[in-house]
Amino acid sequence: MTEEIVKGCPSTLGDDVQLNTTTLIRHAARTHSEQQIVYRKPNGDWDRYSYADCYARIKRAANALRGLGAQPGDRIGVLDWNSHRHFELYWAIPGIAAAMLQMNLRLAPEDLSFVVNHSETSYIAVDESLLSVAEAIAPKLKHIRGWVIMSDKPLSQIDTTLSPIHHYEDLLAEAEPEIDWPQIDERSAYSACYTTGTTGAPKGVYYSHRSIYLHAYSQAANLGMSINDCTMLITPMFHGNCWGLPQSAVLMANKIVLPGRFLADEIAPLTDALIAEGVTIANGAPAIFQPMLQHIASLKEKPDLRNARLLSGATEPPLSMMRGFSELTGAQVVHAYGATETSPMVAMNFPKPSLKETLTEDERWDLMRKQGLPLSGVDFKILDAAEKEMPFDGTSVGEICVRGPWISTSYHDLADSAERFTADGYWRSGDVGAIDTNGYLKVTDRIKDVIKSGGEWISSIDMENAIVGHPSVVEAAVVGIPHAKWQERPLALVVTAPGVTLTKDDIYELLDTSFAKWQLPDQVLFVDEIPKTSVGKFDKKHIRADHADDYAGA
Repeated sequence: MTEEIVKGCPSTLGDDVQLNTTTLIRHAARTHSEQQIVYRKPNGDWDRYSYADCYARIKRAANALRGLGAQPGDRIGVLDWNSHRHFELYWAIPGIAAAMLQMNLRLAPEDLSFVVNHSETSYIAVDESLLSVAEAIAPKLKHIRGWVIMSDKPLSQIDTTLSPIHHYEDLLAEAEPEIDWPQIDERSAYSACYTTGTTGAPKGVYYSHRSIYLHAYSQAANLGMSINDCTMLITPMFHGNCWGLPQSAVLMANKIVLPGRFLADEIAPLTDALIAEGVTIANGAPAIFQPMLQHIASLKEKPDLRNARLLSGATEPPLSMMRGFSELTGAQVVHAYGATETSPMVAMNFPKPSLKETLTEDERWDLMRKQGLPLSGVDFKILDAAEKEMPFDGTSVGEICVRGPWISTSYHDLADSAERFTADGYWRSGDVGAIDTNGYLKVTDRIKDVIKSGGEWISSIDMENAIVGHPSVVEAAVVGIPHAKWQERPLALVVTAPGVTLTKDDIYELLDTSFAKWQLPDQVLFVDEIPKTSVGKFDKKHIRADHADDYAGA
């Protein structure tokens, strides 16, 4: 496609009307005022309010922020779980032309303070349960003018060293109930999210109102969302715009379920709520969906989830999990692909009608494990090491590059980031993969995670997926460890189901049909837990560091 913009005949439409996110929530509240938002309170109880009541609080929150002195262009941080207050700020902050900083509470204190300072954030809204996180970084922050504490308790009962402080509910009670929303330049930042910093300092991606708006439409279309859907936001709302689902759900006036804070041992009530509220769309990592499936399997009466689409990302969903949901409940696990830099969704896996009749059942499941078809609006290309564009034939592998209206073309205030982008505006994902003749994307590895052994490459992802294919394996991570003779050799970390004991030979037997003998891991270590990053991905940098000397004497 040529890069030159060619002007044609002028249109007669409202092309100057700005795509502002406030128009989405305002329309939903006006037209579907009775629709419900269900949320989990800190004590574990569930409550609900209508779109109309939520919108009334959003307008007050926007006025309250203005009253504190927030100006267009300011950055306002949110340190919270998937709460109703966090949801309100998703609209109130961008609605006054400020940018919402999504504060990843799982970052190390030094990284989180870097993010707040680098973004020049001036106000932070923090949930009471996370005051210790805020207090740990507060002395290092350079631009903070105030803190807003979100709690059901009165301010007099909250003990904190933060200053100056305001109470969210008090601010709303005192704020004006109506607001004349400004028409914001659609290229202004709606929010900011920082990468997790596994390869250096976190890098800032600033999403525009325009990009959020267009992403919401594309995602809703690809998921087949309608007003009849109920969306549960499981992925943290501080992680990549919660995959853009809050905006898509509001666009389609979905019933919305906000699970608040939940821990690993609270998957049962989360699953029970998904069933009770009739959830048809949910997002999460396999690490969440796996125990949900286990809980469902324990139920005497299995739920009918045949209308449910479970959007799964972070790591490739195990085949056993995908089949388990389908066979027990009728739910479809939808493998999706994206990143902080892509807003984040750029591919989702749905079977093409033309393939349903031609594929065997096993072939169909193999297809569903791929990352999927590109969303309408984004453009993919595969580049080899020499920057040559690879054909979409399913076998020609290279770096996955993406371009589109919701894809980053730079990082905020970072001068040396040009190597992450091509000259014609594609973002370099750092992922290795291929696209087949039907248009399906398959990620085979991260460039940095490909195991280079004796001049040959071994895919860590393919080996992980093969190991997880064992019915008694919960998780598996494979990394390359330095080796004097072979450059690198594979090492596998394996988590088994409770009460199950496996051996290295069991794993070898499993891999024997799909990997050559020289490709098998030199070590298979059975562990209770695999280190993960703040967004739920395997922390392979950490694993490699921990085991760097394992093959030193080989």
